[in-house]
Amino acid sequence: MRIISGIYGHRRFQVPSSINARPTTDFAKENLFNVLSNLIQWDGLDTLDLFAGTGSISFEMLSRGCRSVTTVEQNRFHVEFIDKVCKALKTNDISLVRGDAMRFLNVAKENSFDFIFADPPYTFALLPDIPRIVIEKNILRDGGIFVLEHSKGNDFSDIPFFSQRRVYGAVNFSIFIKP
Repeated sequence: MRIISGIYGHRRFQVPSSINARPTTDFAKENLFNVLSNLIQWDGLDTLDLFAGTGSISFEMLSRGCRSVTTVEQNRFHVEFIDKVCKALKTNDISLVRGDAMRFLNVAKENSFDFIFADPPYTFALLPDIPRIVIEKNILRDGGIFVLEHSKGNDFSDIPFFSQRRVYGAVNFSIFIKP
């Protein structure tokens, strides 16, 4: 896993074999962050990374200056890896939540975020419901951006706040911008 840019940029971490996540590829992550950097300023944002896996997106957001990064991951081995990387970076600036991302969304009404990233398993049965839940629960602040990573078989262009779809190989990102 590589952190692309920011204060921790170019740092690499070996992902252990106990991690069975499908991390966002460096190519897709770098291109997505290039697109996003034209839409938002990272400094001072409150962010949320759902289905965090290795924490790659969380560390990228932290490295780019986000004020808070809330990371939600259910798998114990993944959480341990994220915690290990936090210790290697000597940071306490990631709020690591070990739990179900959908449950977190359903109780997150007292929290709101400037940027939300979700990377559920592509076969996750509730994947199509995630944009609707994020919008209905009003956890995305005005002017905020929500990015959902998914397979090519999903189309979210009819969901409110849909802005664009980006495709990098087999990785698809639907980007939603709340006015």
